[in-house]
Amino acid sequence: QVQLLESGGGRVQAGGSLRLSCAASLQPFSRSTMGWIRQAPGKEREFVAAIDWRDSITYYSDSVKGRFTISRDDAKKMVYLQMNSLKPEDTAVYYCAARVLAPASDGLEYDHWGQGTQVTVSS
Repeated sequence: QVQLLESGGGRVQAGGSLRLSCAASLQPFSRSTMGWIRQAPGKEREFVAAIDWRDSITYYSDSVKGRFTISRDDAKKMVYLQMNSLKPEDTAVYYCAARVLAPASDGLEYDHWGQGTQVTVSS
């Protein structure tokens, strides 16, 4: 059974930083595109970032480009989202997602999803 477990969410003031982590029990992790998607209250899910399994090419939404960084550690089966210069509009539940043997993109097509971790940014 595939499990994606997010951690690292919390409350931070605007301008602050958080680092989200996702532990994956997924095979083959090293051949899975990993992504972060968020959902704010009353809004649809929104792509945030993705990292390709073949060459670690990364994709970001325009709203987070330059502030967020996605990375992965295949040996540990972990994916991370470093979030800097946080803004109140970044407040959302952040989900880790995985798609095996698929290229990364800015879409929402994933096979497996975590339960999410709440990020709250106060002004």
